[in-house]
Amino acid sequence: STTIQLHGNTNFHIGDVISFRAASDADIGETLAVVKNTGDSPPSTTYSPPSGTFKIVSFPEGTGPDNVKNNVSAKLNKAVPSTAINVGIDRKWEFYGNFDQAPGTSVYSAARGSANDEIHIAVSDATGLISGTKGQVLETYPNVSKARDAKNEDGSSNYYGEVINQNSKYIRWCNPPTSTLADATTESAGVVSREWGNTAYVAGVIGDTVESFEFIEGADSRGAVSPDDQHLWMPDSITLHSGSNGYADTPAAFQLGYDMFSDPEEIDISMILGGPHDGVVSKYIVESIAEARKDCVAFISPRKTDVTNASDTLSTKTTAVKDYRLNNPGADGINSLSSSYGFMDSGWKYQYDKFNDKYRWVPLNGDIEGLCVRTDESRDPWWSPAGFNRGHIKNVVRLAWNPQKAHRDELYKNGINPVVTIPGQGTVLFGDKTLQAKPSAFDRINVRRLFIVLEKAIATAAKFTLFEFNDEFTRSQFVNMVEPFLRDVQGRRGIFDFKVVCDESNNTGEVIDRNEFIGDIYIKPARSINFIQLNFVAVRTGVDFEEVVGKF
Repeated sequence: STTIQLHGNTNFHIGDVISFRAASDADIGETLAVVKNTGDSPPSTTYSPPSGTFKIVSFPEGTGPDNVKNNVSAKLNKAVPSTAINVGIDRKWEFYGNFDQAPGTSVYSAARGSANDEIHIAVSDATGLISGTKGQVLETYPNVSKARDAKNEDGSSNYYGEVINQNSKYIRWCNPPTSTLADATTESAGVVSREWGNTAYVAGVIGDTVESFEFIEGADSRGAVSPDDQHLWMPDSITLHSGSNGYADTPAAFQLGYDMFSDPEEIDISMILGGPHDGVVSKYIVESIAEARKDCVAFISPRKTDVTNASDTLSTKTTAVKDYRLNNPGADGINSLSSSYGFMDSGWKYQYDKFNDKYRWVPLNGDIEGLCVRTDESRDPWWSPAGFNRGHIKNVVRLAWNPQKAHRDELYKNGINPVVTIPGQGTVLFGDKTLQAKPSAFDRINVRRLFIVLEKAIATAAKFTLFEFNDEFTRSQFVNMVEPFLRDVQGRRGIFDFKVVCDESNNTGEVIDRNEFIGDIYIKPARSINFIQLNFVAVRTGVDFEEVVGKF
């Protein structure tokens, strides 16, 4: 490599592509430099400019702001093939090869008397963590404008900030570079701002004259800037790193995020994930989101620390998960939450992350919700997602813990649904209880999801009864609308029986006078099998089976 001494007032950036030429060709955008190979004696004469292109890879420590240097030495990516003194330098942006031509003036700005508003933007993977290749260009945005009102021929915005925010998968634009161009002749009357983000036609009143202007990157007044400098000819490269989230990862911040799903009229969902959150957030998701909406089920998991410690015994992990469910002292759990709109599994799984090429611990609530989605597609929401037919969990390297039968029984009676790996059978969800603490029809997820489907569908249909007359015709119309739907669900094994009542018995004169309408729908839901009892009875030879069946 070669170290060169840069002179002049032009800023250089790491990554700039430079080439050499004779010093007599000096022009705007070029600087003079003493160039020599490392270890050579200082040259005493002027040599011919070296051929080829070179790239600035680093500057010495303590020579100024990061990536912006002048009057300093710079290290190139390869050795200069000859020694030279006082040669001219042409510099190009490191991403110039990704664009057909240099930016200039957009048609929109030219039509309004302004100039040099165009810029090129390249988004590259500096570390290689995104694409796998250092320096890989991810996105390019050619010929976008610094004028906030700039338009393309099709009427879409060409303002660089809008273009980035509408199209980029990697970055967001927040604030423009700090730069102003003021007219020196008007300073006594007040400086006229010429910042990025102005319109393409901004009037600066000088006496009775209205003038247009050119956009620049620098912060000098117009009187101190050469006319050739009235544009962004100097590239600006910025490396994004050490970013931070807009909100701290506190329970309150996560609760604000989940509040986005609180209005069922705005967002239609049937399930919501709890992710890796602690008891405060998980309880909030169930009680304040799912139960408040009454049209979705929240899926939550225990804390990672309760189940991933390899030194803990199965009994220790069982106690930790149970304490989290019951919020026993020190557990910081969900406080014995009782709700049929919540569903809790037993742990976490170890899974390969193909996007980052590493293995991660992942809470199982996402997989349980996935089982429900798969059950919806293959069967119906009122089928249980658990068991060997529909409860297989995929992409599992291993579980954080694999509860045995005694531990499963302890978890299940507390409303925690075990996930187990059985040799030859795979990893299976082995329970379908909701977080409903007291026994009822809704302590099973298939029944809760059955009623969510029925209530949402019938409530949507019932909206068409609003503002009609509460008479026999309207009531019969409602019954004839609901009964075929329920018969269809019954035929698909969702319910055993039903009855719809909507007549004078529940729509009395008082109800009609209050401008109300009542429809009573009675459902006998289908129940899933949770326990199997097999009785084997040995009988004497010659005994008729009809004589002993049902007596043991």
